[in-house]
Amino acid sequence: MNDITAQPDKPRGLPGHSTVGTNDLDAAAAFYDKLLGVFGIGRVLVQPGRAVYYGHQALEFGVISPLNGAPANVGNGGMVAFEARSRAQVHEVHAVALAAGGFDEGAPGPRGENSDGPYCAYFRDPEGNKFLVYRKGPDEA
Repeated sequence: MNDITAQPDKPRGLPGHSTVGTNDLDAAAAFYDKLLGVFGIGRVLVQPGRAVYYGHQALEFGVISPLNGAPANVGNGGMVAFEARSRAQVHEVHAVALAAGGFDEGAPGPRGENSDGPYCAYFRDPEGNKFLVYRKGPDEA
């Protein structure tokens, strides 16, 4: 185990962007167009037949067909987390995910042992990739 500690005075450097695999790029892109639209995020790069990337101005998230041609599958223990601007947005993202064909993995609500814990919801996309949407601390103004 390394004895590396975070440097809170330094700017965040991770994550650059995250991706999940798909076996149906068109269907996956339709799902993520709806889901990420809740965050005001749209497509920033489309590689026809290969990948669709989303972000505000740069790549933040992508859905891709595996380069090796093998079927995409869900990673055991893998999860992508999106930070919401408010608790209401946690509810909205979760609802949009389910309405667009996703599956519930944990309804919106507080997590942890006290009320200061994060407010979270969990879902899976139509292909089974797991996601968390959360708000820690007060809602943004």
